[in-house]
Amino acid sequence: MVRWEPGARERLQAAAMDLYISRGFEKTTAADIAQAVGLTERTFFRHFADKREVLFSGQELLEQALLDGVAAAAPHASPLEMVEFALSAAAALFPAERRDHSRRRQTIISGNPALQERELLKLAGLASAVAAALRSRGVPDAMATLAAESGMTVFGVAFRKWIAEGEERSFLDIEREVLGELVAMAVGAA
Repeated sequence: MVRWEPGARERLQAAAMDLYISRGFEKTTAADIAQAVGLTERTFFRHFADKREVLFSGQELLEQALLDGVAAAAPHASPLEMVEFALSAAAALFPAERRDHSRRRQTIISGNPALQERELLKLAGLASAVAAALRSRGVPDAMATLAAESGMTVFGVAFRKWIAEGEERSFLDIEREVLGELVAMAVGAA
């Protein structure tokens, strides 16, 4: 086994994705992933808590981008405007060159109910964090929760559109479109 080579985390992630696609998530072990890149299982666990986290690592970056977006909104912005700032900040984490990786990742998650559940829990955690940020900006509790959860719904719909086969628009453009559809629907209902 190779004792040290730079980029161990990235190599483990790439190998895991390849193995999850070729063998299936359930049939791939942490040891398989480590062995594929010449590392030990112990090294794998230094980088990831479990094999699921290979697919979900980086959530802290997404959460921070969302929170930074809320903080960057104008002092008297509406809750929905703050969420729009949050979504725009998060969109920067999804450049065009990441689309293929995201498609592969979603294929793996879609094929496993436990991973789907994990993804929903992670999204719920993001919504809670955004709601807390909105409340800290003076947004009443129920309104903060509604705005944050609506924002995460917009994020999820935009993400699914962005990874659709043949889609070439930027994540930000799609997010803006989906948010516009939500606003139009709400205005139409009022």
